[in-house]
Amino acid sequence: MLEIRGVSKSFGGVKAVDDVSFTVDANEIHGLIGPNGAGKTTMINLISGLLKLSAGAILLDGKPIEHLPAHEKARVGIARTFQNLRLFPNLSVRRNIEVGESHHSGKPGHDDDLIEEAIDLFGLRHVLDHSPGSLPYGQMRRLEIVRALALRPKVLMLDEPAAGMNPEETDRLFENLTWLRRRHPCAIILIEHDLKFILSACEKLTVMNMGRLVASGLPGDVTKNPEVINAYLGQGA
Repeated sequence: MLEIRGVSKSFGGVKAVDDVSFTVDANEIHGLIGPNGAGKTTMINLISGLLKLSAGAILLDGKPIEHLPAHEKARVGIARTFQNLRLFPNLSVRRNIEVGESHHSGKPGHDDDLIEEAIDLFGLRHVLDHSPGSLPYGQMRRLEIVRALALRPKVLMLDEPAAGMNPEETDRLFENLTWLRRRHPCAIILIEHDLKFILSACEKLTVMNMGRLVASGLPGDVTKNPEVINAYLGQGA
C-alpha cells in the first residue's frame, strides 16, 4: 500500500530523517515509534506533504507521490491527525467533519453511513453544533480522527492520538480503531509513546532513533532487537 524508499530530510546541516525505508501493507496497523526527537513526526510530515523530501521516494499503490502537495496527497488517499490538535476553531464540529467530506467528494453534508456511524461511535452526535474549543480534550482528539476518516483514506496516520487521554479513553480509542479498520479497510500508521497500546494495536513496528531506521518488522522481533532496547525501551527492559 505505502512504500518509503530511502527517505531523507535535512534542515540546514541537520538530518532529521536519514535514509529511512519501510513498507506499510493494506489494512495494517503499523506502529512508528522511537524516543523524542527520533524523526517520527517529520516522517509523517513528509508522507503527508507538509514537508518536501531532501532525497528518496514515497509510493502509494506503486505510484510515486512524493512530488504532490499536501492537498493532492489528501485527494489520493493520505489522511492524518496532528500531535498538536489542528481543528478549525471557528467552525462547528459538524462543519469540521464536512471539510473532510467535501475534500473527498465535493458534496459537504451528503448522507454517508460510514461517517454517521463514526459520529455515533466516537461520541460526537450530541455536540455536532458545538465549537471544537468547547469540547473536552479527548473528544477533540476523536473529532480530528473522524474528520480525517471523512476523506475515506487509503492510509490514515495518527500522531499520538492517545496523548492526554485517561486509561478509559485510551481503551475506547483502541476499540474505535478496531471498528475503523473493519468498517473502512485502510492502512493505519500510529505514532504513540504508550508501548502497551502500541503492542496491543499494531501488527508491525518501525523504530526510529536520531533520524535513522533502527528496526522494522513484527513486534515480537522488533522489541527483542538490542538497539531498540537501548534506544527506546531502556536497559533491562
